[in-house]
Amino acid sequence: MNGITFKIYNSVAVLPSLWDTVAKSNVFLQTPYLSVLERSAPVNMECFYIGIFENSELIGVSLAQYLDLNKLESFGERDQCFKTAIRNFIFKNFASHTLFLGNNMITGQNGYVFSKEIDFEHISEILLQSAVEITQYFKQKGVTIHLVSFKDFYQNCAIELKQFRFKHIYEFNTQPNMVFNLDENWQSADDYITALSKKYRDQYKRAHKKFNGILVKNLSFEEVVQYENTIYDLYHYVAKNAPFNTFFLAKNHFSTLKGQCGNRFQIFGYFFNDKLVGFHTLLLNDETLETYFLGYDETIQKENMLYLNMLYNMTEYGIENGFKRIIFGRTALEIKSSVGATPVQMSGFIYHNNKIINKYIGKIFKQLEPELHWQQRHPFK
Repeated sequence: MNGITFKIYNSVAVLPSLWDTVAKSNVFLQTPYLSVLERSAPVNMECFYIGIFENSELIGVSLAQYLDLNKLESFGERDQCFKTAIRNFIFKNFASHTLFLGNNMITGQNGYVFSKEIDFEHISEILLQSAVEITQYFKQKGVTIHLVSFKDFYQNCAIELKQFRFKHIYEFNTQPNMVFNLDENWQSADDYITALSKKYRDQYKRAHKKFNGILVKNLSFEEVVQYENTIYDLYHYVAKNAPFNTFFLAKNHFSTLKGQCGNRFQIFGYFFNDKLVGFHTLLLNDETLETYFLGYDETIQKENMLYLNMLYNMTEYGIENGFKRIIFGRTALEIKSSVGATPVQMSGFIYHNNKIINKYIGKIFKQLEPELHWQQRHPFK
């Protein structure tokens, strides 16, 4: 590859010294966050860190994650139907060992970053060769990787990748990434509220009225440790009631993340009658505000419109701290669009290491993917 090589690492401790310099534009590829994955990854996850070199100079970094779905307590308990049961059976028996090139824990193009221009022919080659090498690593340990997935590419990148080694790999699109591009003229929450149409200003006022009596607090590291069990229980309730899961966080994930990333990781607690009833988290990623995991008490959420108020609070934080965009991720598309986020289509690529199954991967994937019905809202004047 014209002097382009790569090396795969199993530990953050042995990464090249210039790793964070190369990864400076993406917090999810920098060592503080990678250390969090290493110390508090989901129990069914193992991470690999890929250094990309031009001759001997580090010019790119990438992330891969192996997931053992056999260790998963549940794929998600919200949708109980025959199709879901079939999906779970197939994943358990034909896709239980899955390798992701990218970060399966977040939405967005966070799989790699380069410090200099590199063409997509090289990128496609590096990603595929990395997958093959990690697959061989597991084969030597007696583990067969079933599925390999290359996760979350914006459409322009997906088009480029398909011109090269990704040409014959099945491309899929799941739920879009909800992205809120903030108006550069907004300086405060008042500017945002003024920009809303009457219907959505009324929604904002109604939500805030319901929110009365709930105290929001930016939690320190010590407080995250103090409330760790409650935070995890609130997260776990939301996670297990999602339509589909491939992992559950470790119980110490949030305290580890706060300890490692400090102010670049914000966790806000929601208190009602001095009891923690919800939380949401944010990662400060250059000019982008990344929403991370959240959790809530369902009874409080319904009565006090907690989730919608969290979305408004994230928006207010983004505006007042000068971010250009907020990544709201997948799920709950309609309510996220009601606060201003718009859908951005993301592509992934996937293949199965069984050639017969891989031949029909497109048909199988379409059968397993839940139908998506939602109405985009347009909240601004």
